[in-house]
Amino acid sequence: MSAGLKTPASIPNAEIDAAVATLVARHGAADGGAIRRGVAQVAERWWNEDGDRAAFASFCEEHYVHEERERVAMFARLGEALEQVDGHLLEVRRELMRPIELDTGPIGRADELLSNLDLAAHINEDLFRTKVAFLVLLNFPVHTLAERLALGQAWDRQTWARSRMAERFAERVPASVHQAATRASNAAERYIYGYFLQMDRVVTPEGTSLFPEGLRLISHWGLRDQLKSCYADGAGGLPRQRMIQRVMERIIRQEIPEAVRDNRDLVWYPETNETRPAGGGAPLAVPREPDTRYARLLDVFHAVRAADPYSPTAPTYIHRRFESERQMPEPGIEALFESILTCPEVATLARRIEERLGRPLEPFDIWYSGFSSRGSRTEGELDEIVRAKYPTKDAFQASLPEILARLGFAEERARWLSDRIVVDGSRGAGHAMPAYRREDKVHLRAHLTGGMGYKGFNIAMHELGHCVEQVFSLSAMDHWFLSGVPNVAFTEAMAFTFQSRDLELLGFSPDEEARRHEALHTLWTTYETAGVSLIDMRVWHWMYAHPGATPARLREATLSIAREVWNRYFTPVFAATDVEILAIYSHLIAAALYLPDYAIGHIVASQVAMRLREGIFGAEVERLTRLGCLTPDSWMRAAVGGPISVEPLLQEARVSLTALQAGTSLVRGATPT
Repeated sequence: MSAGLKTPASIPNAEIDAAVATLVARHGAADGGAIRRGVAQVAERWWNEDGDRAAFASFCEEHYVHEERERVAMFARLGEALEQVDGHLLEVRRELMRPIELDTGPIGRADELLSNLDLAAHINEDLFRTKVAFLVLLNFPVHTLAERLALGQAWDRQTWARSRMAERFAERVPASVHQAATRASNAAERYIYGYFLQMDRVVTPEGTSLFPEGLRLISHWGLRDQLKSCYADGAGGLPRQRMIQRVMERIIRQEIPEAVRDNRDLVWYPETNETRPAGGGAPLAVPREPDTRYARLLDVFHAVRAADPYSPTAPTYIHRRFESERQMPEPGIEALFESILTCPEVATLARRIEERLGRPLEPFDIWYSGFSSRGSRTEGELDEIVRAKYPTKDAFQASLPEILARLGFAEERARWLSDRIVVDGSRGAGHAMPAYRREDKVHLRAHLTGGMGYKGFNIAMHELGHCVEQVFSLSAMDHWFLSGVPNVAFTEAMAFTFQSRDLELLGFSPDEEARRHEALHTLWTTYETAGVSLIDMRVWHWMYAHPGATPARLREATLSIAREVWNRYFTPVFAATDVEILAIYSHLIAAALYLPDYAIGHIVASQVAMRLREGIFGAEVERLTRLGCLTPDSWMRAAVGGPISVEPLLQEARVSLTALQAGTSLVRGATPT
């Protein structure tokens, strides 16, 4: 439990012992272990408002289930009921967030307030107050991650599903705490999703604009992707890349003048940090952004930290993210990242990138895209193809059966999936919103303002991977409590797999060389995201160690952590030291401790991709996603026959690096069909 936070009162040990003795006398010593565990689980979460000690004893005596047949029926009924409850509440939440998340015009005052209304925040509290949660806790064990890792391989599907059901009630967090976390998260998301820059108003010290008229980019996604697209312009793109890096640095350090955000009336000189009127004139005295970036992160931290006392098995948000949600111990994840960050293949690849660029690496080359199969094609060419194919949202929606069929799904299955996916126009870069009821549909949010361009299509393919996983792991699942995948990284793995085939869907045929090319791109991307993930993890540990920190202190700590991670893992590959740009990721602010899922996702995707190449793509995707919400270790062993490992990713990269070393051509682009 975090220092300074108090846990609610619980039932004394003497009362637990008395309740256990009564139940053992009634049902026999054979039930003794299950009885003691169940009674203790109830006691840990029993508050004064639930009743006095006599009420606690009475509840345990009346609701302990001895007969397995009754337990089976109880489990089935709870699944039916909670699917409907959770599903309908998600649909309500989706409607409340529609103006915030979708491109429906200006956000009104009512929209902002309604976005803070989260009816689901009350559900678990209501389930405790009605004693439904206590019924589950009394009769089904809340397993620890250690127990699942040790015992899970021998469990059948129903045992896994029961374990997931009981896990739902491991925490008893008051609705007010959930709602405060929702408000903090929404505020962070609004800040991030509204963080645009008018790039034609961002100029060199001489006043020259390097970017097209009207180019408006969101941070960090748009800035990073624009930087990547500059590689297709050769040396001509270098000044723009350097300017984008400078913009990123100003944002991270909160040196950016607050008024230049999404403002066409001002011209900004990032190198000098000077601001002038767009029509000309003297420099203006414009104050910097007042550490808003870090204030939003601190708000999220304090909001989620308030739940710590209510989680006996995972007493910090960090524990909950790794042990409860990812089902992977944090030290093991860090070891996976270290094995990528320090592998010799990365250094070898860096030298190959330098050869291709004809210059030493600069820090922004961490986003080098030339080993992507799309690296040689200009964004303009790809934009034309995409806009011709998908001029409207409806056109993209109608194309889903064809897209899925081209990916390798049987015609009937492609239609079945498409019928369960709704395409929406996203206000941000794009995301996928799942369903919780099998009767509901998942939502693919794509950025469609001004028509879908290549960037939007590329992200949409990523989100389609999420949506396909979400449909199969809900609508085709044997137990509702097993719906989903082990953690977010596994759905990211599916998303990466779909995204990597984007050019194929635009009419460019894949080949073996292009696949090897993609392996190098994956290694370089995983190297980058592993570093970003460590920054995310260390920032959260720092906040827990300094809960009273100001936004300014957090800013300096984040910059220091970013420099430390860079110097340890990236300076040996890049000549530069004390670089901070990996802290630009918007996820650091608006998606608390989410970033490790990307790096894990790339590692998992490499293992999954090898299996998908061995079978029929659509059938294998369905088989894997229908394994459900097991632990990552159990899922991976069932999927590919072994534990999570970086070796498949590195093995693919070695093959490609050997081909480069031998002088074998690796195509820069793909061949039109």
